[in-house]
Amino acid sequence: MITDKKGETALSDLEPWANRVSAAVDKEVHVSASYDGDSNTYVMRLAKGRRVLLFRLSEAQVQNAEREHECEKTLKKKIIDLST
Repeated sequence: MITDKKGETALSDLEPWANRVSAAVDKEVHVSASYDGDSNTYVMRLAKGRRVLLFRLSEAQVQNAEREHECEKTLKKKIIDLST
């Protein structure tokens, strides 16, 4: 489980986790996150130089221990996509 918090309070766990994963794949990629309350999703913003990639993770994904690997796999794929 990435976090057991909900909404914007989960960002304090989600961003550091995402940046740790990112640093292991590409040290030049910076990840920031914001919460979209209308859709109950976290908008993940990956930036490398002038390139930016946005994608979403749901609350259900980040609050479920069984889905953390899925979130990490998705994040790594997006980092690779941004870098190519």
